Amino acid sequence: MGPGCAGVLGWLLLVQAALRAAGKCWHRVPEQRAAEVTRGLHPLNTPQGCPSLPTLSPGIEYNLVRVPMASTDFSIRLYTYADAEGDFELKHFNLTEEDTRMKIPILQAAQAVAKRPLSLYASPWTSPVWMKTNGAMTGRGTLKGSPGDKYHQAWAKYFIRFLDEYAKHNLTFWAVTAGNEPTAGEIVFYPFQCLGFSPEHQRDFIARDLGPALANSSHRDVRLIILDDQRVMLPYWAQVVLKDPVAASYISGIGIHWYLDFLAPIDLTLSITHHLFPDYFLLSTEASTGSYFWEPRVVLGGWDRGSKYSHSILTNLNNYVTGWTDWNLALNLEGGPNWSKNYVDSPIIVDSSKDVFYKQPMFYHLGHFSKFIPEGSQRVGLAVSKKCHRCELEHSAFLRPDGAIVLVVLNRFPVDVFFGISDPQVGFIEAMAPGDSIQTFLWKQPA
Repeated sequence: MGPGCAGVLGWLLLVQAALRAAGKCWHRVPEQRAAEVTRGLHPLNTPQGCPSLPTLSPGIEYNLVRVPMASTDFSIRLYTYADAEGDFELKHFNLTEEDTRMKIPILQAAQAVAKRPLSLYASPWTSPVWMKTNGAMTGRGTLKGSPGDKYHQAWAKYFIRFLDEYAKHNLTFWAVTAGNEPTAGEIVFYPFQCLGFSPEHQRDFIARDLGPALANSSHRDVRLIILDDQRVMLPYWAQVVLKDPVAASYISGIGIHWYLDFLAPIDLTLSITHHLFPDYFLLSTEASTGSYFWEPRVVLGGWDRGSKYSHSILTNLNNYVTGWTDWNLALNLEGGPNWSKNYVDSPIIVDSSKDVFYKQPMFYHLGHFSKFIPEGSQRVGLAVSKKCHRCELEHSAFLRPDGAIVLVVLNRFPVDVFFGISDPQVGFIEAMAPGDSIQTFLWKQPA
């Protein structure tokens, strides 16, 4: 394996999103157990008052966190931060108990034990209903009026106020997305929180409202991510938004979800988008298993679900994506809480009735990436000498900032596969990937 550059991870990698649901699970287990969950996710020092923590797992070092702005389907109620009718100046904007008792303490606890800095990015699901055309948080609806008017200005200001309030708790953000799944708000009877935008509408909102609001605030260094929706929308969505020079000047990246990947060949979506807009990063911003109606929601010990995660991560990283975000940090045995009963699976499942939590295969699959591929790693080329079409291995390799090489190998077939690894600067080893396995190889190169 030669370290020829094949792509750059400007920062990397992983973590989960729905802190509201995780917070609800967190508060249903004793404080010691909650600390153990945090310790299991983020390694470092023992928090005061938790003397048993040094004996626990050193963690898998997540370092990228998607933070919902107000409620999502994984909340137990519908709310925003500015529900007072007609409050265009956002005089009544306020964080809620979900933030002050759940999201913020979890983030602060994670920061306290994290070995590497956490990069936070925020996504809103919906605006306040008084700003929306349908007067509801769910269903088909978008912002009233048009970009540049008082509704769009107020919605842009809402982002700034959120960043202001979290900064008061020493939580600063690396990025925001323009909104979660903007296409969902174009669907009649959509069952949970959404806010519809077409690419043209998002382009003009960014150019006239959100972009200038960020640029003229104390959060001018916060990056802005567009789309935050299914990759089947690419490259069209990016072409509409990024070909406008004003909108493009405020944007740093493109967010994608995985739910319709089976309709979106990677070479016709991610690859084309990267070649059209190489200066904008691609980031996988949401994924979860058990989300389709024909699937069981929670499958304790389900190895296949971990393999699906690793397959997605490897496929994305090998096609210009620079990071991958799961949906939920932790859920209960039902796959919630979730007010709309849109239950899914999670890498950590909490059984508060027994005072236990379970680390699923998904958790350990994620660790093969988050633990060993730190921010700033660079993907390197791999030359495969021979292919086995009945037992094809999936893989990706990286040069880390410390000079080490990392190779992740996934075998989704039920048979053992023998292979060799050759690095001209180090040597050759023979290896074997057991059936249904994931492995990480790590070695230093000569100085």
